[in-house]
Amino acid sequence: MSPPDPADASLDDLVARLERAAEQLRSGDLSADAAATVVEDCAALASQASAELERRSREAEREPPPGQDSLL
Repeated sequence: MSPPDPADASLDDLVARLERAAEQLRSGDLSADAAATVVEDCAALASQASAELERRSREAEREPPPGQDSLL
């Protein structure tokens, strides 16, 4: 079994933070200003998650599919 990828932990952390923010927003307990701040934080977190997924996608494109190693 390979060790966990730190990037996975980072992405998992971003997802967990987004989920907590969504719970806060759904609760209705936040003032309008606090809710606006949470929404701005969510946008920043989503941007970070998107960048990480894009990085992974580019990295995966560079790697040959399993069983398709170079013959030379």
